[in-house]
Amino acid sequence: MAIHEYSPTIYHAVLGQSEPVLRISDGDTVITSTVDNAGHDANDIRVAQEGPNPQTGPFYIDGAEPGDVLAVRFDMMKPNRKIGRASVTVAANVLEPGFADGILSDRTIYEWELDNEKGIATLASPEFEKGKFVLPLSPMLGCFGVAPMMNQGIAATTASTHGGNMDYNGFGEGVTVYFPIYVKGALLFLGDGHAVQGDGEITGMGIECSFDVQFTVNVIKEKWIATPRAENNTHIMAVGNARPLDQALQQATTEMFRWLRDDYKMTDQHIGVILGQCVQYDIGNVFDPAYTVVCKLKKDLLP
Repeated sequence: MAIHEYSPTIYHAVLGQSEPVLRISDGDTVITSTVDNAGHDANDIRVAQEGPNPQTGPFYIDGAEPGDVLAVRFDMMKPNRKIGRASVTVAANVLEPGFADGILSDRTIYEWELDNEKGIATLASPEFEKGKFVLPLSPMLGCFGVAPMMNQGIAATTASTHGGNMDYNGFGEGVTVYFPIYVKGALLFLGDGHAVQGDGEITGMGIECSFDVQFTVNVIKEKWIATPRAENNTHIMAVGNARPLDQALQQATTEMFRWLRDDYKMTDQHIGVILGQCVQYDIGNVFDPAYTVVCKLKKDLLP
């Protein structure tokens, strides 16, 4: 088990079979950084021109093979500059038809002052709200995942079974996310840091900022999952990335059912009892082409 420090110099707006930037091994830890959704680094200089959500990586994990699962634990993530930016334009698809007329013409980008020591984000502009709106920081990565199946290259603005732009605000420090592996080495990408983000990312932006990130990888051999899974100290989570929203919910619930049946050896009746009364759903991204729904269950309910 080794610790690697990697300072990115190239970025990718597509998750696919790009040339690896670093080879690591099962159990290794990586300390690195990401640019924001528009490609700006810790000095607020645009260093990535590739497209929305430029990704750091990919990282090649030795021993990772198709048919295995990659576990990625986020040991640390935090903004690495003092300014974050967010849109105020609510997406038309989350409002009733016709209601968005006139709203979508406002393309104002608000700036936020970020303070890691105090753990707060303070609205800095426009002037009429300056300093009056303060939020606790809740850092999360909006987009990360592995190379997709069938040699695809999938834009970092959407999501599928490989992960991608899920924009789920539960994917913060301390969470472990599990991905099905489709290609040798897995090829892990990450980026799109948000200092704060509401459910759904309904304006298409959280408080976007470049990040410092530390993560640890583990390869689970000969383990099959259909969609990403995750866990933190309190919950297990299954992720559905699809459109329409009901399909994403079906995908997430099916993966949770499969998880409880295969790993926890529950009967279908036992699963029905627990999910029927105790299941929880969170909404990730509803702005971009694929929607994200997270089906989650408290760990203290598990056998």
